[in-house]
Amino acid sequence: MDMSFYVGALGASNCTDKLSVISNNLANVNNTAFKPKTAVFAELINYNLNDSPEAVTELQAGAGMKLSRTYTGFGTAAIHQTGSQLDYAIMEPNAFFMVQDPATGRITYTRNGHFHRGEMEDGFYLMTDSGKRVLDQNQEPLLLEVKDVERLQAEMEEDFEPEEDEDDDDEEDEDKPKVSLYTFQNPSRLMSVGNDEYVPMDEGVEATLVENPQMATGALEGSGTDVAREFTRLIECQRAFSYALKMVQTSDEITTTINNLRG
Repeated sequence: MDMSFYVGALGASNCTDKLSVISNNLANVNNTAFKPKTAVFAELINYNLNDSPEAVTELQAGAGMKLSRTYTGFGTAAIHQTGSQLDYAIMEPNAFFMVQDPATGRITYTRNGHFHRGEMEDGFYLMTDSGKRVLDQNQEPLLLEVKDVERLQAEMEEDFEPEEDEDDDDEEDEDKPKVSLYTFQNPSRLMSVGNDEYVPMDEGVEATLVENPQMATGALEGSGTDVAREFTRLIECQRAFSYALKMVQTSDEITTTINNLRG
């Protein structure tokens, strides 16, 4: 098979994969805490012409490219207010909520802080929309007390100052279970498992507790998709796709001409 056919067809196939990544980013432009992905390409192995494979020469030929992986950036995005006390927006990059599936015990990580008070057999827990429990700083499910909603709303409307003798209570509050954030030394090694949740690719990788987490209550982090950037990538990918097909077409015309000259 002519190498030009192979390189052109491979390029068109890779552009199709990149278009799928771009379309997924645009489809999630309104999803809470969605993190867009970027297609990362790698050049296939080059080989030396008229020399040994280990030699470094100027006469090298390649065999196209391939889509090696998709990279997810875990930076911060725009914050919008919701007014719900159980909504949390992460204000720092590379930080995640630790959640656990009560059925399987599997732990995943997410930046989506849209939580609710879910009722279980042994009480009320802070849970995600998919029914997973949010874990505290001790990696234990957060058990919530049932509070009087009217009294809670009244306290929010009043402007009161704490008394000076509440210092001991503040120290005790630091030890109480609370919503916590976790981070990884290398977040690029996180793999998406759906529902904007991630797990480490490598076995034995453990999350580290963020000592002073930066969160906003009553707010949620928006999608990280930049529409202008994605449309720019879309145009670039469409042009690359057309060039790859043009290479295949040109190679076909050359091959046809040579066969006709041969008679």
